[in-house]
Amino acid sequence: MPFHVRDPETDALVRQYAEEKRVGITDAIKLAVLKAREADAQALAEKRATLKALRGEVASWPRTGEVADKAFFDSLNDE
Repeated sequence: MPFHVRDPETDALVRQYAEEKRVGITDAIKLAVLKAREADAQALAEKRATLKALRGEVASWPRTGEVADKAFFDSLNDE
């Protein structure tokens, strides 16, 4: 299934990348996409680790036993 690149800048970048890696254009696109996906997966893993740490911190906070319901929030606004 062929791709048609109509943007001259993108075409030039792909051809330059293929030349640098000494591979064909198809393999250059494949390498670039795989590299981008790996970077995305790494970024997602880092975000998940940060969120896990934050959840752990919040979970360690002491419970007050107070209930924050609609009446509580209404009272904050003098309703």
